[in-house]
Amino acid sequence: MNDMSPTIIPKSDQKNADDLLAGPITIKITDVTIRPGTEQPVSVFFEGDDGKPWKPCKSMARVLVAAWGPDSKKYIGRSLTLYCDKKVKWAGLEVGGIRISHMSDIDESMTMALTVTRANKKPFTVKPLARTEPAPPAAESLAGPPSSAAQGGADLMTADQCIDISDKLIGVMRGKERLLNAISKKLSREFKAFEQIPAEQYQGMLAWIEKAKTA
Repeated sequence: MNDMSPTIIPKSDQKNADDLLAGPITIKITDVTIRPGTEQPVSVFFEGDDGKPWKPCKSMARVLVAAWGPDSKKYIGRSLTLYCDKKVKWAGLEVGGIRISHMSDIDESMTMALTVTRANKKPFTVKPLARTEPAPPAAESLAGPPSSAAQGGADLMTADQCIDISDKLIGVMRGKERLLNAISKKLSREFKAFEQIPAEQYQGMLAWIEKAKTA
């Protein structure tokens, strides 16, 4: 046997961040169980989970309730996209955690303030995921239908990069709109979301933000 892959699979009874290092996944929920009083009270089962449910942290549970309401039985049949956010901290160290990027059954993007530390909150955004779409490959799960950039073979920005750009735009007046317009003019192509932009533009976008903050 020469394949190392089986030796690095985390031993766990749940889906964890390391399982998503290769890219985001879109899941369709089959059941939700709640065990109050336990450390991880919510278990979200989904098609093909191999007995390893996703157990959302308190922040992601708040996202679920904000988007879909408190009745967990209504979540069955709905879909969402999960990804690994490598910047999630525990005990002061970046250990990574599972976050939601897209959800079905919402009409538009939702932004809410989630607690990072006791004294710090940051905006967190989830975007609509069409209910009728099949579970897409990693790149399409973030961007929807392939853009002309993707069709030409260019990699698109990752979820982590998109979130980083959004975080850094805080305080820049009409920052997202202006940045999308700037990239559209530069590439002679219209972009309506960061997830549609080629990854090779990431560093240039960071430079644009720094310039905009000092302007």
